[in-house]
Amino acid sequence: MAAVCQVTGAVPGFGHNVSHSNRRTKRRFDPNIQKKTYYVPSLGRKVKLTLSARGIKVIDARGIEAVVADLKKRGVKF
Repeated sequence: MAAVCQVTGAVPGFGHNVSHSNRRTKRRFDPNIQKKTYYVPSLGRKVKLTLSARGIKVIDARGIEAVVADLKKRGVKF
């Protein structure tokens, strides 16, 4: 599963692990990605989305209808 949020567009960040001796090794900071299913009344069906924790909060604040309308404008398939 790709670590990308469909609502916020959050993607992994990259950086270094830094040891006590100050050696650096590559690492990856993944967003908290979860699969959630929402019922969308305007579509008359359920929609499964891949969301970050912040994306879930956006849906709680704005509502699923507004978020789905924005996703349709961007051309996201679901």
